[in-house]
Amino acid sequence: MSYTGPDFEPSQPRRSPLRRPLTVAVAALVPGALIGWGVYAAVGGSGDGGGGDTDRAAGVRSSAAPSSGAPSSAGGDDGKRPAGSSPAPASEKPSASPSRSGPAVSGALKGKVVVIDPGHNPANFRHPSEINRKVNVGTHWKECDTTGTATNAGWPEAEFTLDVAHRLRTLLEKQGATVKLTQDGDRSFGPCVDERARIGNEAQADAAISIHADGSGAGNRGFHVILPGPVHDGNADTRAITAPSAELGERIAGTFVRVTGTAPSNYLGDGTGLVTRTDLGGLNLSTVPKVFIECGNMRDGKDAALLTSGGWRQKAAQGMSEGIVSFLGG
Repeated sequence: MSYTGPDFEPSQPRRSPLRRPLTVAVAALVPGALIGWGVYAAVGGSGDGGGGDTDRAAGVRSSAAPSSGAPSSAGGDDGKRPAGSSPAPASEKPSASPSRSGPAVSGALKGKVVVIDPGHNPANFRHPSEINRKVNVGTHWKECDTTGTATNAGWPEAEFTLDVAHRLRTLLEKQGATVKLTQDGDRSFGPCVDERARIGNEAQADAAISIHADGSGAGNRGFHVILPGPVHDGNADTRAITAPSAELGERIAGTFVRVTGTAPSNYLGDGTGLVTRTDLGGLNLSTVPKVFIECGNMRDGKDAALLTSGGWRQKAAQGMSEGIVSFLGG
């Protein structure tokens, strides 16, 4: 996948910086939640696992070639290698869903706004010149967007992310949240990564999450959550959101393990399921608490079996939803 974010007009985050006592409490959350993955390891990881991004943009990740797993660089915010747009099997195509969410009226998240960013766009491959256009992400210039990766059988990451986004939206709306998607299959390409960030900023989101799946080498498995690092350069200033975003990411990582049974990445994050980056426009340009999640590695056969399962995708959405509810105090 590739990450980039939209140009934005700075606005004040709606959450105050994370207080020290809360940080200490949250620090214990992920390790406790990750205990469950010891069981995963003990049984050989059957049915579990996931992958993260293949690209180590700015020296953090590297993308894998589609079949050989050999690393190669990729453009875009996520750094994933461009992939084809072969359709998923009929039984695995993303479910239809309304393009917009209505106002929430009740529930634990009443009055809260959540922005969901389904990574990439199924039609990006038809617009190479548009998605290769460079946009400013504060620290540097980056491609507008990328096609994302795909399973070895050809199911695109963009289809996966949109399906999970629909499932997550439904769950959050049931909790009373007002939910906005950065794209809902209703655009010819993109949006560019800078616009993706701007959508969350202009919505004054209480939390934002960008959904992706990695394209790393076979054998690389597990999920990881990407947190924004401290950036203050050009239009990018993450100083006010690094602490709350870290809390959001830690809570999502913990609930994702518990609900899906999936282990944290075995190739990034040192087993924590958490990675900090300062090269992603979608994070650099955000003025609201935001994280990325790489749900698994589409190029690994075992992870691909999970990612293409509707039942597992529902669990993935549930894990994200519970983490967001926990973060927002529901």
